[in-house]
Amino acid sequence: MAFRRIAQLRSFQQFRSYCESVDADLPADEIALAGAGSPLAAAYPYRDRRLTNRFAILPMEGWDGTLDGAPTDLTRRRWRRFGQSGAKLIWGGEAVAVRHDGRANARQLLINERTAGELASLRQDLLDAHAERFAAADDLLIGLQLTHSGRFCRPNGAALEPLVLYRHPILDEKFQLTDDSCLMTDADVERLIAAFGRAAVLAQKAGYDFVDIKHCHGYLGHEFLSAVRRGGKYGGSFENRTRFLRETADLIRAEAPGLDLAVRLSAVDWIPFQAGADRTGEPAAHNSGPYPYAFGGDGSGVGYDLSEPRKFLELLRALDIRLLCITAGSPYYNFHIQRPAIFPPSDGYLLPEDPLVGVARQIKITAELKADFPDLTIVGSGYSYLQDWLPNVAQATVSQGMTDFVGLGRMALSYPELPADLLAGRPLQRKRICRTFSDCTTAPRNGMVSGCYPLDEFYKSSEQYNQLLAIKKEAAAR
Repeated sequence: MAFRRIAQLRSFQQFRSYCESVDADLPADEIALAGAGSPLAAAYPYRDRRLTNRFAILPMEGWDGTLDGAPTDLTRRRWRRFGQSGAKLIWGGEAVAVRHDGRANARQLLINERTAGELASLRQDLLDAHAERFAAADDLLIGLQLTHSGRFCRPNGAALEPLVLYRHPILDEKFQLTDDSCLMTDADVERLIAAFGRAAVLAQKAGYDFVDIKHCHGYLGHEFLSAVRRGGKYGGSFENRTRFLRETADLIRAEAPGLDLAVRLSAVDWIPFQAGADRTGEPAAHNSGPYPYAFGGDGSGVGYDLSEPRKFLELLRALDIRLLCITAGSPYYNFHIQRPAIFPPSDGYLLPEDPLVGVARQIKITAELKADFPDLTIVGSGYSYLQDWLPNVAQATVSQGMTDFVGLGRMALSYPELPADLLAGRPLQRKRICRTFSDCTTAPRNGMVSGCYPLDEFYKSSEQYNQLLAIKKEAAAR
């Protein structure tokens, strides 16, 4: 199925008409305003802080740290660019593992006594870059995303070394999990909660304003929410499946008083997808009744039901966790609903829907939850695919109260200054707009460092760029 590229939609009417033709129900303002009159420049009060625009930098998984988990010059360059973006909410900037065995790759950042000082200086790099460009940096809110990768751990190289909460009939086969040796016991979970507590103490000492207890994208925090067939106190009922969050939050509050808490949540999930006969993504076969492993799913495997996500947000409210970032699915098994892109990663499948439909779905889900929980501070995801029309849709969602902040992930790799340019009324630099080539995924999954290879000249001029081109050529020929 052929989809039109966003760069081909040169007028607002073309964009609107194409959205209608693919049933992507997206709010959009024809004129994107600049300066103080822009809804995206409106101040937002959060606790005792006042954030002066509505952009957030989303946490991404880095692949360019040292083997012992410290940032390198490449990591620091990326964080300085986040500081130069102009965004006032830095949601983690990076997924940081709380233990070595929880790293998603051997170059992912790790927080412990040895690396905490480096993570403090990484935060300072971001602050310095922001102050250099915008004269001050006292209006930023900076967090650190704490994670354990669970089923997708690769702490020592290319080989998976999974730690899982339950046996999954589809993912076990997909990732060749053949026995119970990687199943975590309740005692293992308790030790992991202690690791999150230690990590939070170190993050607070390093100067971070909050930590995100990650519950998204198929990683371990997310897997707790779908552990409906796990026994013991961390599985089965909703109360048990959220016990990890409650106990982790209580421990952090006890050991790091004053440190704020946040959650990034895959509010809906679907069944894993796989390439069909024509390489187009299709749901994996599941022949034993309603599909039970999708938190926020409706049982069909390809739809959603927000009943449990609403219960989860009620729990966040009860725990006084007011910062929430909404995302969906997983990059490992249904990337098109998680990170809409016109070009799939090299190990992915061809798109079963126009990516604009995936963007519209995430925006709609976020809006529904925001309407039900107006007191929570909510950050939306999925905006990068909008490309040239990101300002128009972002302005509409914020002005209509569908989200509080617009999160930027991939766009912050290719064009971190987009918020600053937009709010200042400068024309967007079209040659730097992320076109969702998925090279920022393909490259790391093939052992290269993270970065935007097509549009960032720093990476485009590297030796690894030609290696990446060869990998993509081989994948296209299959």
